[in-house]
Amino acid sequence: MDTQTKHQSSRGKLFIVATPIGNLQDMTFRAVQTLKDVDVIACEDTRTSRKLLDFYTIETKLMPCHDHNEQYAAKQILDLLEAGKNVALISDAGTPLINDPGYHVVHLLRNKGFDVVTIPGASSPIAALAASGLPTDIFTYLGFLPRKGKLRQAMLSRIADARDTQVFLESPKRILKTLQALQSLDDMGARPCVVGRELTKIYEEFIHGTLDEVVAHFQAHDGRGEMVVMIGAGDIKEADDVMILDALHQAQSQGLSASASAKQVAKDLNVSRSRVYDLIHPKAPEQ
Repeated sequence: MDTQTKHQSSRGKLFIVATPIGNLQDMTFRAVQTLKDVDVIACEDTRTSRKLLDFYTIETKLMPCHDHNEQYAAKQILDLLEAGKNVALISDAGTPLINDPGYHVVHLLRNKGFDVVTIPGASSPIAALAASGLPTDIFTYLGFLPRKGKLRQAMLSRIADARDTQVFLESPKRILKTLQALQSLDDMGARPCVVGRELTKIYEEFIHGTLDEVVAHFQAHDGRGEMVVMIGAGDIKEADDVMILDALHQAQSQGLSASASAKQVAKDLNVSRSRVYDLIHPKAPEQ
């Protein structure tokens, strides 16, 4: 074994360990054993994590790694790994880094050439999506939406224009306001909507229907617990002649020939090439 290989083998590893999102029994065997075997567990809130560790009789030392100290914690974890110690990273619930701290830690360690091992498990967006009844072959996860301003409006518009299932998180205090903001956009009220709340807990609930129906539910009932909101894709609107002609003008203004413009527009607007050609070269009316 050469010197570099010896150095690599003496270095510790970081384990990204998913924890339950509600039901403490949702830990995997591998996750429990990993938390018992590592030298240190980095966590968001030591009080929250201690409940989980006590449930599984895990006595591993805890260190804080949260939004306010993550860059400092990343350097501490780097020092531990360089000393040959193994560290696990957990969040208060679910998979670390998915709307939880950990990015700076993993980014630093990857750049330094350390091994980062993932121990998969619970994740609220995936758990909710799997039980939603909405298409899952293609979806977009948006995390928490911006609370106000142009960024929020841009994100709402993105959801309205999407052609795949949109998944995001929302708090009970803002759920009705957010759903009503989406409802106010053109043609959104009839879109399929599912909200999952209190996932894996005693009062787990899925509210589903059209967006109008889900808004009506939250107008009549207060929501509790973090919520996963899923919005189904809208219908694809067929391009009309005006849209096609505008697209042709745009393509030709970029220097494309009539033939190349027709081909590009047909592809972009999902219409037949013959239809585009007919607009470029209208047929003479029959005598």
